[in-house]
Amino acid sequence: MIKPYGSEDLNPLFVYDSERHHELASEAENLPALLLNSAAAANAVMLGAGYFNPHKGYMNLADAISVAESMATTEGLFWPVPIVNVTQDVQAISGAKRIALRDPNVEGNPVVAVQDVEAIEEVSEEQILAMAGKIFGTTDSDHPGVATFTGLGRFLVSGPIQVLNFSYFQQDFPDTFRTAVEIRNEIQERGWEKVVAFQTRNPMHRAHEELCKMAMEAVNADGVLIHMLLGKLKPGDIPAPVRDAAIRKMVELYFPKNSVMITGYGFDMLYAGPREAVLHSIFRQNSGCAHFIVGRDHAGVGDYYGAFEAQEIFDQQVPEGALGIEIFKADHTAYSKKLNRVVMMRDVPDHSMDDFVILSGTKVRQMLAAGEDLPQEFARPEVAKILMAHYQS
Repeated sequence: MIKPYGSEDLNPLFVYDSERHHELASEAENLPALLLNSAAAANAVMLGAGYFNPHKGYMNLADAISVAESMATTEGLFWPVPIVNVTQDVQAISGAKRIALRDPNVEGNPVVAVQDVEAIEEVSEEQILAMAGKIFGTTDSDHPGVATFTGLGRFLVSGPIQVLNFSYFQQDFPDTFRTAVEIRNEIQERGWEKVVAFQTRNPMHRAHEELCKMAMEAVNADGVLIHMLLGKLKPGDIPAPVRDAAIRKMVELYFPKNSVMITGYGFDMLYAGPREAVLHSIFRQNSGCAHFIVGRDHAGVGDYYGAFEAQEIFDQQVPEGALGIEIFKADHTAYSKKLNRVVMMRDVPDHSMDDFVILSGTKVRQMLAAGEDLPQEFARPEVAKILMAHYQS
């Protein structure tokens, strides 16, 4: 199995030792507390789950700026997006060396992690905007990732953390949420050597289904990891439980038995396009996958990124040898009326756009809300039925 990113072994920050876990939980009740925002809480979950390996906690301002500007920490570790705990108010933790981080997404705000505070630094508006411009390629406040990042606060709390729980993800998605550790273990249990990963924040239509099958065949993979984001999305995106149900139905009916692992991870979507594609590849390397599918407008939103910028960044800005995982670069995939099957557009230069079955996201939503069946060339009927129930509810 492929090695984790940045270390020989995966080093998740969740405290698995039960005695130590109990000690920390007891200690945390008497520590100065910081109520996290959702972005910082998601970062804690990802650190705990091993997806952010080899990092030990939240970055300081120098590292955050360095990562934003050059995709490397001050010590030279390649990394595409800052891992930060930015907050509006640090009055409750002023002068503290050790603090309890409380979860904003769970009733009662339980402690999600304990942090050793190395520094509390004030971040200027200029610094926040400069980082946003590098991470997202824009400072437009209409970009959902920019709006979130620039609204988190002006104080950066850095230092290592020890994670005590995985927020709401384990409870709300017990059959789907998996840590990088658990995914590695399951790959090993299945006897798979080579796994190709597919990232999704949306339901999977015929094109996505066939893309996974094409990638598996092309790289001779033993299986595919369908790895869905379970955290916060922008308004209008389909909720995780609906996506989960639709994907499970598709896999049950249309994939060979024991060829797919359906899993999810606890992170809030950044919509950072190329930078997020690189981050996604590291998640999958830490999960033990050898290949990662990057398609058209991966992790994009609106018209902020070019169709294949998320592929080009791997050739243009990722240092050679920095990543162990290989990128499977996919073109736009759609059903060909000429060939009566799903194809990658680059593979059929004799086709015109009229030869494909293509529906915009807006058109799909309108049809489902109106109770109209989607073309079977576009979506499996069993999947469409689940989505229609959501849009009509």
